[in-house]
Amino acid sequence: MPETIRLQPRVPWVEIRSTKADWTAADPKLLGAMLTNLHLIRAFEEKVLELVSEGLVHGPAHSSIGQEGGAVGSVMALRTSDQVNGSHRGHHQFLAKALGYVAQDGLDPLAELPDDVNALLGRTLAEIMGLAQGFCKGRGGSMHLRWDEAGALGTNAIVGGGVPLAAGAAWAHKRAGTGDVAVTYFGDGAVNIGSVLETMNLTAAWRLPLCFFIENNRYAVATTVEESTAEPRLSSRGQAFNIPAWRIDGMDPLAVKLAMDQAVAHMRAGHGPTIIEAEVYRYLHQSGPLPGSAFGYRTKEEEAAWRARDPLDRVAAEMIGRGLLDQTQVDALRLRAEEAMARAADALTEPDGNRRRIRDELWPSPSFRDEGVRGDLTELNGKRFAELETFAGRIEDRKFIDVIADVMHRRMQTDERVVILGEDIHRLKGGTNGATRGLAADFPDRVLGTPISENAFTGLAGGIAMDGRYRPVVEFMYADFMWVAADQVFNQVGKARHMFGGDTAVPLVLRTKVAMGTGYGSQHSMDPAGIFATSVGWRILAPSTPFDYVGLMNSAISCEDPVLVLEHVDLYNSTGPAPVDDLDYLIPIGRARVVRQGAEVSILTYLSMTRVVLDVVEELGLDAEVIDLRSLDRASLDWETITASAQKTNNVLVVEQGALGTSYGTLIGDEVQRRLFDWLDQPVKRVIGGEAAPSVSKVLERATIAGADEVRDALRAVMADKGRPLAA
Repeated sequence: MPETIRLQPRVPWVEIRSTKADWTAADPKLLGAMLTNLHLIRAFEEKVLELVSEGLVHGPAHSSIGQEGGAVGSVMALRTSDQVNGSHRGHHQFLAKALGYVAQDGLDPLAELPDDVNALLGRTLAEIMGLAQGFCKGRGGSMHLRWDEAGALGTNAIVGGGVPLAAGAAWAHKRAGTGDVAVTYFGDGAVNIGSVLETMNLTAAWRLPLCFFIENNRYAVATTVEESTAEPRLSSRGQAFNIPAWRIDGMDPLAVKLAMDQAVAHMRAGHGPTIIEAEVYRYLHQSGPLPGSAFGYRTKEEEAAWRARDPLDRVAAEMIGRGLLDQTQVDALRLRAEEAMARAADALTEPDGNRRRIRDELWPSPSFRDEGVRGDLTELNGKRFAELETFAGRIEDRKFIDVIADVMHRRMQTDERVVILGEDIHRLKGGTNGATRGLAADFPDRVLGTPISENAFTGLAGGIAMDGRYRPVVEFMYADFMWVAADQVFNQVGKARHMFGGDTAVPLVLRTKVAMGTGYGSQHSMDPAGIFATSVGWRILAPSTPFDYVGLMNSAISCEDPVLVLEHVDLYNSTGPAPVDDLDYLIPIGRARVVRQGAEVSILTYLSMTRVVLDVVEELGLDAEVIDLRSLDRASLDWETITASAQKTNNVLVVEQGALGTSYGTLIGDEVQRRLFDWLDQPVKRVIGGEAAPSVSKVLERATIAGADEVRDALRAVMADKGRPLAA
């Protein structure tokens, strides 16, 4: 018989229950503020549902009625400089934190509501109704509520999607040494999401002050927690990551407060993340005013049993029992909350026959549609720009990969806000290619080698960027890994500025490499430019020379938008003119470079294909104009340079190396055709790879990607269609 040794967890996992003594000892002021906030949130949610029934709320409204105790009790343990983010069912989380900010001494249940509380209720309601007065100017609606000033970092429509972002806020707090903490609220469904579990692991490894607050309301829409997991006590997840956890009755706001007090003390002491599981209950269906029993997945008896534990009634009963107020005063509080919400709704609506309608002047202007997708780059005003031809410093031929490492070292040396993170960047003498050579030795606390968890560390970097105190640079070992982190890359980081009203800067740089031709196969080779170019919010820079890399990377790090900086493995060991001493100049975002003047055809290309095109043009003796695009996103394409060239040559060839399905050339070729149709003597032609992703076989890989042969054939076709065929 083998010997069996029972293993014990290294961290506590406990259940907290309030006692009569706890209620007796609780500060009356605390209880009064708790009761007032609960009633305000309940009245707010009821008014939202009323407006939904009248067709005055566009889109879903996920009510938190029944769940208020978890949000209110937990926020009571925070200070105003602490930060929270939440889920699609997040009105109560947002309001609890915002009320804590505007009424820092707590609200008196016997007093009239202050003007700033009424303003908060009105502005939040306006956002849910999609109006310009809202916190996100109507863009966020019910599911995207952000008020940075109050420490409300944004609720999130992607299940579990906001959790990595909160980890970024926690990292910034730890780095700044403020003692502040972050809380991320999510439900029982999100507990099984990969990004949540990745973030638990990452924050535990880095000992970040983040509380994972699980609102276990037992249902992910209509699927029970027992159907979703073999361990329905969701706080057990902490044992796997060495995170202490508390399990509490979320219908008891004081118990929540007591547990959160302990969790916050743990985090402020520098001991790392915590988990709180609050058992709560949403009285209504996933969205709308009907109960779950109306849809057949819950019984009326179950709903009645949970309603008997209502957190509003619990706090009121305890206060009445202590003689702090009476039922008449509780009823008066509820009436004041309802009247406040009636006033808020009346301010946003007007009579329309026997109904009411939203006041026309409150809608955002249609012209506001695209504002804030990206910033306006005014942050680059006053910077020193340079091009190779006008550069005054010392130039030598240098290896491309060495220049990458040198400019990153310079930026970290001169700007303590810059932090870099990614897999193996602190090992192997600068990661897998040497791009971070020497950085970990010189800046050990700002070079963060991550676990293999792209979703978590990309979202964490997004949270750091949105915090505003630091400027993260993320390395993806291969571009294909963007699909692993697609939610954070596209739904979160890319959309954040626009989604939250256009004012939230996201200064994040994502470096990655195109590895076509290396034999790494279908999942390590792609050119992601075409995907990013069709995605909201990103800027894309593609340097093809060491000199350009320095200037474009400096611009990327200075930019307030998320920027993808593309590198190509074919360029890493190439050499070219590069600065020796001066690594501080910028190259403007949005400016292409004419690398060869010509009159017969304009060739638009980028990255390693720039050199390929130049070589083929020289070989053919063709009078072609070659344009290295450098900036690839829609907002940054240099149409002035492209237009001037096309008007001169009347022929355009777009050259890229990668696959048809993710093609960047599709976008730019179509745009050239539509913008410059009257100047073209023939349709835009393109050089592009095959439909399939590159294979490992050298023969099949070469057949998949475009190279010199394809450029040569395309130029022969262009000249033949001009009636000037090239000699064989």
